[in-house]
Amino acid sequence: MSGNDKPSTTRRDLLQTAAVAGAATAFLGGLGIAPAALAAEVGRSEKPLKAAFSNAGLQATWCAQGKQAAEWWGKLFNVEVTWFDGQLDAVKQRAAIDNMASQKWDFVAIQAFGIGTLTQPVQKMIDAGTPVIDMDTLIAPLDQINVHSFLAPDNDFMGASVTQALVNALKGKGKVIMTQGALGHTGAQGRARGFNSVVKQYPNIEVLDTQPADWDVSKTARLWETYLTKYPQIDAAFFHNDDMALAAYNIMKAHNRTNILIGGVDAMPPAIQAVSEGRMFATVRNPSCRIHGGAIVAGVAAVAAGEKTGQGGIPKNVVTDGPVVTKANAPGMQWMETHFLI
Repeated sequence: MSGNDKPSTTRRDLLQTAAVAGAATAFLGGLGIAPAALAAEVGRSEKPLKAAFSNAGLQATWCAQGKQAAEWWGKLFNVEVTWFDGQLDAVKQRAAIDNMASQKWDFVAIQAFGIGTLTQPVQKMIDAGTPVIDMDTLIAPLDQINVHSFLAPDNDFMGASVTQALVNALKGKGKVIMTQGALGHTGAQGRARGFNSVVKQYPNIEVLDTQPADWDVSKTARLWETYLTKYPQIDAAFFHNDDMALAAYNIMKAHNRTNILIGGVDAMPPAIQAVSEGRMFATVRNPSCRIHGGAIVAGVAAVAAGEKTGQGGIPKNVVTDGPVVTKANAPGMQWMETHFLI
């Protein structure tokens, strides 16, 4: 094609444009944002956009799935995504975000490993006029840093709902353990609050231990080797993510202690399978695809359509919830995740 030729609009182009618009409308609706006002504006960017993303660490399957979702939605919306891995380490993530802040981006999206660890480089990007979308855990309290929006689940709900399912199965009596994520992660803090809000209502529930394993499956395995030796009776266990839950299950199986009811968070595909097969009792969906894909949609809307925070634009805080996963809804949840919709 010569420099003077204009590209022709084919039926395939029209169908692709319609598909992208439809996906954006459905996705915005799933985020709780009224899509009608943005449907005509939020679509594939005419010019390629460059976005930088970081989450806590790609060793965690939730984070790895989020990267896949961001890249998939990025291709739909003409966004090139560059990844800065947090490596499940606050110091390493800070170095990565310092590097990110030294470069120019159309927008960025970050899930901090811990609150308050990234404030300075993030503020530098905000001061430079770069929209920053906060994902899943607070970079800093929202009244202290002017992020474009904060996309996160209701962590208190997630912790409470899975704990309640476990307590109901125990008929309000038994010995339980909570294995926490990273204590500086505001999502983990919310899940712990949810857990505690339930167990305090049941005087016959005894909490044996609540140590953190920092999302680390090796640390989880070591903790649970100790627990299974120390405690002859453990009736149920709540884990702040599915990776830790399934790592602990392997230790339980090795000790022939598979009678322990297991609850997790994230509803990742291996956990959905484990619930279907009865190895896990319950999990709840932390919608990684909706959060990471939503950050793409929010960034494109901010850059290409000039969408502002509040005043009819994106809310400062977008709650991105998912359901408790049971055998009944597990297949549908798996399909939604395969297509990066939740």
